Amino acid sequence: MLATALGISSSSLYAAFGTKAALFDEAVRTYAQRYSEIYAGAVPEPTVARVIERLLTDSVNEFTRANEGHPGCLTSSAVMADAPPTSNVRAYVAELQSSDEDLLTSRIERGIQEGDLTAGTNASLVTELVQTIWHGLSVRAELGATREELLRIATTAPTLARQDPLSQSRKA
Repeated sequence: MLATALGISSSSLYAAFGTKAALFDEAVRTYAQRYSEIYAGAVPEPTVARVIERLLTDSVNEFTRANEGHPGCLTSSAVMADAPPTSNVRAYVAELQSSDEDLLTSRIERGIQEGDLTAGTNASLVTELVQTIWHGLSVRAELGATREELLRIATTAPTLARQDPLSQSRKA
């Protein structure tokens, strides 16, 4: 399909990348950057709740891009594939997601310092919760959930950052 869309032969396409695995690797790396851009765009928001809402809603909009025909997140799908040809891309995606998580954790910590969140809020736990919701939204999109269904979750999730169970005194 890609070769047809580009107007080239399959052999020319593979010659440019060497192998199917190398083509897949480059596609995932390029695609993964789209999500890092979403994180980078969300963290300047004025409140942590708004950061989380923007991160999740922008991601839902990306997960449900109807014009591309593949719901969900290619990076989530790629890291679930456990095959030697995907091990390099898995490591890359894991590193990129770790960097995105660090960015989000730093922003949440800043929100705590600024009084946007209750003192004692566990920034790492909030980040882990947001990441878990993010991955769940991706999977649900892949399983056919509508944009509207996913946006309801994405706009409700930011209220969790202000809940008492996420304070230091109640570590899981």
